[in-house]
Amino acid sequence: MSAPAVAPPFTTPTRVGPVSIEPFDADRDAALLQGWLADPASAFWQMGSLSVGEVRDYVAGVVADPHQDAWLGRRDGEPVFFAETYDPARVLLTGVHDALPGDLGMHVLVAPPRGGHLPGLTDAVFTAVLRFCLGARSDGGRGALRVVVEPDVRNERVAAKNAAAGFRVLREVPLPGKRAALSVCTREDFAASPLGTGWGAEPDLAGHLRPDLADRAHRHLVAKAIAEFTHERLFLPERADGTSADGCAVHEAPVDYVLGIETGHLGRARVEYRFAARRYALEHWVIDEASLVRAAPGAGPAGTERLPVDALELVAELQPLLGVPDDLLPVYLEELSSTLAGTAAKLDRELAGESPSTAQLVSAFTSGAITSEALAGGTDPATAFQAAEAAMTEGHPGFVANNGRIGFSLSDYRAYAPERGERLRLMWLAARREHAHLALGAGQTEEGHYGAELSSAERAAFADRLTSRGLDPADYLYLPVHPWQWEHRVPITFAADVARGNLVPLGPGADEYQPQQSIRTLFNRTRPARHYVKVATAIQNMGFLRGLSPAYMRPTPAINDWVADLVTRDATLQAAGFGVLREIVSVGYTGDVYHRTPQPNPYRKMLAALWRESPLPRLAPGERVVTMASLLHRDASGEAFATGLVRASGIAPEEWLRAYLDAYLYPLVHCLLAHDLAFMPHGENLILVLRDGVVRRALMKDIGEEIAVLGTGPLPADIERVRAVAPDTEKALAVFTDVFDGVLRHLAGILTTDGVLREGRFWALVAETIDRHRAEHPGLESGVDLRAARFDHSCLNRLQLRNTLQMVNLADQSASLIYAGTMPNPVARG
Repeated sequence: MSAPAVAPPFTTPTRVGPVSIEPFDADRDAALLQGWLADPASAFWQMGSLSVGEVRDYVAGVVADPHQDAWLGRRDGEPVFFAETYDPARVLLTGVHDALPGDLGMHVLVAPPRGGHLPGLTDAVFTAVLRFCLGARSDGGRGALRVVVEPDVRNERVAAKNAAAGFRVLREVPLPGKRAALSVCTREDFAASPLGTGWGAEPDLAGHLRPDLADRAHRHLVAKAIAEFTHERLFLPERADGTSADGCAVHEAPVDYVLGIETGHLGRARVEYRFAARRYALEHWVIDEASLVRAAPGAGPAGTERLPVDALELVAELQPLLGVPDDLLPVYLEELSSTLAGTAAKLDRELAGESPSTAQLVSAFTSGAITSEALAGGTDPATAFQAAEAAMTEGHPGFVANNGRIGFSLSDYRAYAPERGERLRLMWLAARREHAHLALGAGQTEEGHYGAELSSAERAAFADRLTSRGLDPADYLYLPVHPWQWEHRVPITFAADVARGNLVPLGPGADEYQPQQSIRTLFNRTRPARHYVKVATAIQNMGFLRGLSPAYMRPTPAINDWVADLVTRDATLQAAGFGVLREIVSVGYTGDVYHRTPQPNPYRKMLAALWRESPLPRLAPGERVVTMASLLHRDASGEAFATGLVRASGIAPEEWLRAYLDAYLYPLVHCLLAHDLAFMPHGENLILVLRDGVVRRALMKDIGEEIAVLGTGPLPADIERVRAVAPDTEKALAVFTDVFDGVLRHLAGILTTDGVLREGRFWALVAETIDRHRAEHPGLESGVDLRAARFDHSCLNRLQLRNTLQMVNLADQSASLIYAGTMPNPVARG
């Protein structure tokens, strides 16, 4: 009979050459090991006095134990270390360490130097041993999920090596002959450690922040910044051919431009940006990002030095023209940096196939075919809706720094940013009823609301947690909070309230939610027909701390009921299919000390929530819903979602656009002219209902915080706060600024640039929509003229540049606005 096969030794490359590990032969190698143990450098092994025979017996006992093993390590064939592995649940650490499946204990002894020290040997030994312990058994490793060690706390040299290998100290424990630093190292810990470099998958520390993606992100933001700041008349680029530039010029073919910036404040005389651009109505610039060149006078072949295109440098160079206060410039730059990082991350996800392309999205909203892993899981409206929500890139297309999110860490971004498409569970608090309020919309009751939003198991668990603390559940209201808010605010900012039992943490809820583009609004993925939940998230984003005021929340359901009743009773709005997603319940906590300070402050906006209707129950078979921001989305290849929908719809572009304007513009015009009612109708606040890729109707959301009644008509006393009486020219800005300038100029630029529809025809259809409304309502008297020759040019970026911490005074938004003259109306009467 042949002898049984002997497995080859485990071998791995290291910085000092290949290292191999094989079973220890006690008879052959006992003398060698005894010499190593007797060396003073091995004192912490406490075995220096053993004879060769005793060492042999010791190792033989280890080998004979089914829960232990002994190993010999070689470099270039020469023995250089001894190692032991053991089951910590059965050997040495029984009763001391809470072992998990996959735990493996380890000891290692590096041979004392003989004939000269070899730099890096100990690092190589630790690297090899960890690779051996954590490596797959199919590769000769031990297959551990976690390595456990217990070195003497006095052994500083081993502590340093353990740290370099990724070990984390759990605690100090008493063991025979020593006090030990009980430590563990997972596969992830080792792979991320200095000694683990090159083993397994490299840790994804910030994989999206790489040069190729950063260059594309910088170019996108520089192009956008030049376009939008020029649109707001902060400067005007010149034509590269030296001819005079006209601020209102329009040309659909690209023309070369140059923007020269005097940069003496930065220690450089001048910087120039050269690019090709198309120019459309409303002083809208579409810049070819690939054409951007940044240069300064220098010693190059053309007498210039080519510089990297950098969005942050552009803002620093433009500061005197932008008027950003010195003390707020770093804050604006941080918001821009976050926007840059988010842009790079979006590109990274799409290029990796983790986010759908425009073609895949269009397929989901026309044929219903799902061809992307990002949309896998079904062709149902909820799946398509949320895939599109996570894919969007321009929720606020006019703002340059529109993804600030100051306060989010990298892990927060990955968990909670809308474009990540991840799911989360809300954390729940019990708020003492005497310090909280619950506002209920029409037809709502407290019992019915909580009974629908929380399962019976959740409600029973919450009640049990209160009663176990000696508290009466009847004395409390349930308040959901974002997990970020729970982690960063509730147990810290409101520590006193938690300690006294006015706020009682109850734990996570059962349903999973997906963040929407507004970050703090969450869509129920477990039960999509249930309500959205909007919660406070105290991060700084786009000129505001994203809190939620209990004071504002108190009348919110009543405001929504009034608007919903008006819309329901208006035959014109009903014929257009226009609707609102009501915010039906709100809850807020006001028992904290911040509500008793002399001045209002952001801390009063950190513990409130509201529930808003989902659009899904309103869909007929074959209908889909998507955020209106999707119409301004271009994917990583430059393909526009709006263009894709038009081409896939099977109808003429004019017919497609007319259907969209009938669903979006016509109802907004009617609300303004018939009721003095203005919404905030940007892309994030509209849900479009599509069938076969064509817009059929629109649903407005974000009612309670963002509608305004601009006239003197009667209002219920409890919602009087929404009144903001304005002259007719300012009323018209509800369409001119928020619709024409905020949405339609961008859509017109996309469809014209893509060759779908000439810009002149686009605005002619807008004019026809306005005229048709007037013709169909001959008895409607209003001083608002939406076909006027010009309108006041309200500038949104200027607000953020002036004060990036708070763009406007919410109590008097009209007085906070900044104008840059007047703008030619693209639908002015001929």
